[in-house]
Amino acid sequence: MQRRQFLNAFAASAGLLLPLGPHAWAATMAPGSTSPTAKKLIVVMLRGAVDGLNVVAPVSDPEYARLRPNIALTRPGADDGALNLDGYFGLHPALAPLMPLWEQKKLAFVHASGSPDASRSHFDAQDYMESATPGVKSTQDGWMNRLLAGLPGETTPTRALSIGPVMPRVLTGALPATNLANGAAGTRSTPLDRPQVAKAFDALYAGNERYGKVYLAGRQAHEEVMAAANGGMMSEMQAADNGAPLPNGFPDDAGRLATLMRNNPHIQLAFVALGGWDTHANQGAGTGQLANRLHPLGQGLATLAQRLGPLFDDTVIVVMSEFGRTARENGNRGTDHGHGNAMWLLGGKVLGGKVAGEWKGLADAQLNEGRDLPVTTDFRHVLAHVAERHLRLPDTALARTFPGLPVGARLQLLA
Repeated sequence: MQRRQFLNAFAASAGLLLPLGPHAWAATMAPGSTSPTAKKLIVVMLRGAVDGLNVVAPVSDPEYARLRPNIALTRPGADDGALNLDGYFGLHPALAPLMPLWEQKKLAFVHASGSPDASRSHFDAQDYMESATPGVKSTQDGWMNRLLAGLPGETTPTRALSIGPVMPRVLTGALPATNLANGAAGTRSTPLDRPQVAKAFDALYAGNERYGKVYLAGRQAHEEVMAAANGGMMSEMQAADNGAPLPNGFPDDAGRLATLMRNNPHIQLAFVALGGWDTHANQGAGTGQLANRLHPLGQGLATLAQRLGPLFDDTVIVVMSEFGRTARENGNRGTDHGHGNAMWLLGGKVLGGKVAGEWKGLADAQLNEGRDLPVTTDFRHVLAHVAERHLRLPDTALARTFPGLPVGARLQLLA
């Protein structure tokens, strides 16, 4: 392998690293810590456009069953029926592991949310959500990288972590971030963990001005992630997924991520992308294709909340997707590309137990272009609210993170 190829590969996957022993990092920080990285944010991106109308289903709206005669969830109490949320909305039964968080008021939804851009292209819509500049393709960096620049304290390579096959758009930019492979392989030893190999590469790049800094940053990130891992546990749809894996392995990845965040206080931001949500055919209702995707997602989020332990109180988890799906089912008993969707928020300081957002109903006159749920809450307002209230991002940094953010209604989603 040529030196340039090696450095590029190493920098791109700079999160796979040297075991320093099971107790290399201190125990979890106490809730309320004044450390600059004490407040955590985890973003889970559902690539492929999940059907928010069957995730948080308006089961008491008569239009819902009319528009979806084969795939609408039945009312709470029926076989495979929705789980009652507030008497009007019901949660998909495959997400039953999340009901305790709802009952503890640590889970909320923002319905009819999404991007103001009208694109129904998976690629464009995902790009706009990760850049947070809807309709603008020329943005060079992602909003989570810009967010890093506005946070106080030193930005180390592991302050922002992604789990997936490649570094995502949302974390690309001027500041370093770490990408970790899905599955147990993400924290498995590499040839650089052998002292003789590491020593040779250290000497090779010691005097190189161009590549030395990249190499050292990669080594540092690798060491931190491996140390944290060793301190915890043992170690057309495809195009829409944009390389993201199916959610089947998410419970394990969620457990590993929680362990890393508990054992490495430097990790503050994390991003995970999951695919498999482009349900054009045979979507199913309480059971079926969508249910098979939602079940491991719900398990993984519940595992993440549980394994974070006391750290969950200082963490906000945001789940979002590039757009929703049509209100009316199609001829293949599935749904097509839509517009508005539901965002999810989980965390100790989330004002949960409610479905927020302006809900206009599913009558034909209320639908976007007569077919989709309209967007009444810009997704950027939800993210900006989390950045401002949870991460305490100042106004100037907020404006740089979400440029061109229009004035919107004040949200009350966080204590």
